[in-house]
Amino acid sequence: MDSCCKSARDFSSSYDCLLFDLDDTLYSSKIGIGEACKKNIEEFLIQKCGFAEDKASTLRVELFKTYGSSLAGLRVLGYDIDADEYHCIVHGRLPYEKIKPDPQLRNLLRSIKQRKLIFTNSDRIHAVKVLERLGFQDCFDEIICFETLNPNLSKSTRTDEFPIVLKPSIEAMNIALKVAHVDPRRALFLDDNDRNINAGKAVGLGTVLVGKMTNNTKGRYMVERVIYLPQVVPEIWAATMEGGDQKISRTRSEIEI
Repeated sequence: MDSCCKSARDFSSSYDCLLFDLDDTLYSSKIGIGEACKKNIEEFLIQKCGFAEDKASTLRVELFKTYGSSLAGLRVLGYDIDADEYHCIVHGRLPYEKIKPDPQLRNLLRSIKQRKLIFTNSDRIHAVKVLERLGFQDCFDEIICFETLNPNLSKSTRTDEFPIVLKPSIEAMNIALKVAHVDPRRALFLDDNDRNINAGKAVGLGTVLVGKMTNNTKGRYMVERVIYLPQVVPEIWAATMEGGDQKISRTRSEIEI
């Protein structure tokens, strides 16, 4: 099938755990949530930080590229930004109604018997809302999120005392692996961001780049949508079943791909 760039029959080991990014990975980037989030960040930069309206977009991009997020960048630059207030504005104003239930992907996720974790830079409130909108709230064993990666951050924390940690930093990857008790050699990481995928590879994770069907090799495997994962990594299902290809075919039928 054209939706994957490489067969996974080359895999020589099975997986005990799958880590899924959330936004633009479990739902399409085309529904407009990402664009709305960018707009909210720019409004925050203007209204809360006093930046000029015509500079906000460029600044947002620069902060993201340099620090992983606008929030992290602002705190490094010395702005006394409260993380809860930032997330309340940036995520709290999102048009969540655009996220619709996805029963097909739900069936796929439920068919995966290994541990499944969400690994997102977003705050927990946002992650829970998105999973509820998608109908995936009972599909994952754990949510690794902003609060997990930054347990010491509070309203009273000085901006220079605990720098914000987020993907794609290696520190963030290692925190996630430690908190979840994950052996990276037996885990698969799915993300739509090239830099996050590179970080995953650097700590030894198997990786799947989601949503970008190009000729690059930044992801060990690539898939247009998560729903096509059985064609890319059938081993996920075969590892817990007997009968090889026959069982893989039956699993594909069960999840209606």
